[in-house]
Amino acid sequence: MDRITGPETIDRDRRFFLGAAMTTFAAAELGMGIAAHAQPGPTPSATGANPRSGAGASFGPLKQVDAGALNIGYAEAGPANGPAVLLVHGWPYDIHAFVDVAPLLAARGFRVIIPHLRGYGTTRFLRRETPRNGQQAVIAVDMIALMDALRIERAIVAGFDWGARTVNIMAALWPERCKAMVSVSGYLIGSQAANRAPLPPAAELAWWYQYYFATERGRLGYERNRRDFARLIWRTASPRWDFDDATFERSAAAFDNPDHVAIVIHNYRWRLGIAEGEAAYDAMEARLAAGPVIAVPTITLEGDANGAPHPEPSVYAGKFSGRYTHRLISGGVGHNLPQEAPRAFADAVIEVAAY
Repeated sequence: MDRITGPETIDRDRRFFLGAAMTTFAAAELGMGIAAHAQPGPTPSATGANPRSGAGASFGPLKQVDAGALNIGYAEAGPANGPAVLLVHGWPYDIHAFVDVAPLLAARGFRVIIPHLRGYGTTRFLRRETPRNGQQAVIAVDMIALMDALRIERAIVAGFDWGARTVNIMAALWPERCKAMVSVSGYLIGSQAANRAPLPPAAELAWWYQYYFATERGRLGYERNRRDFARLIWRTASPRWDFDDATFERSAAAFDNPDHVAIVIHNYRWRLGIAEGEAAYDAMEARLAAGPVIAVPTITLEGDANGAPHPEPSVYAGKFSGRYTHRLISGGVGHNLPQEAPRAFADAVIEVAAY
C-alpha cells in the first residue's frame, strides 16, 4: 500500500464497514468542457477533513450519442485527440461526481468522457419496448457501446459504486478495450448465487435499502421520495462530507429521468435473484459469477470515512494479476471519493496511465 502526505494522506486506520464478508459485491476547454463560475487558475483539489464540494463548477451543455440500446448523454473535456478516460458514476449520484476531476485530467491532455448511466440525466432508451434492465452486465455493455459510438478503441476506465463495478466488468470481459483502471472500493463484481448467502446482522443492516427495494412499498417509496432517499444515502455513505443543498440538487436533477426508478429497482432486485435479467447476458453473467481475475493495470482507492458497504482490500488484492496499487485516502473521505477528494482520484488516473 502506498503512503502519501497532505490532506489526502493514505492512512492505515481503515474504517471498513463490513470487511471480508462484503466481497460478494467527469476547466479545461475543448469538447463540451467545464462551464464554470470557477476562475481561471489552478484546478481544484480536495480539502482534507470535512471536504466540501463547491456547486459553482458545472459541465456545459451535454452531448448526446446513440450507443447500443441508448441515446447517451455525456460531458466531455480535454483535447479530442488525447488519451481517453471514461469516468463512470454510481447510485445515487451522477456525472457531477467528476466535475472537479475532469478539469484536472483535461489539463494534463486527457480526453475525458463522463456519461450518464441508463436511467440517469439525459440518457434515454431508443425503443419503448426495451426492458428497463439494471443488471450488472448490461451497464458495462452500455459503456462499451459508448466507446464504439465515439470511436474510442481503448480507454482508462475509472469509477465508484455502480461505476466501479462497471469498470471492473469492462476490464474483466473486454481487457483489450481498457488501458488501465481506477476503482473505488476495489473489486465489486458479484453474482446472484453469491448474494443468496446470508451476511452477519450488521452487514445485513447496511443493505437495508436493497431489501426495501425488493417490496412494492419500497418501489413506491423511492418513486415518491427519491430526493430525500438520495440525500439520506449521501449522508450515511459520506458522514463527514459537508456538501451543500446546491451541490446535492445539481446531481438530484438526474434522478428525474423517466426510467430512473425502474433501473434502480431492477438493479437491486436482480442482485437478490428476485428479478430476471435478459437472456442475452446470461453467458456474461456466468463468466462474472466465477469471479474473473483482472489483468489490466489497476489502482484501487478507499476513503477512510466510507459509510457504505465495501470489502476489505486484503480480500480483493488477489483479484488483480497485473501491476496493482491500493491507496487509502484519509481526511474524512467517504463513499463518493471522486467528488470528495478529486485531486486524489485524478492523481490515480494520471499515475495508472503510465503503468
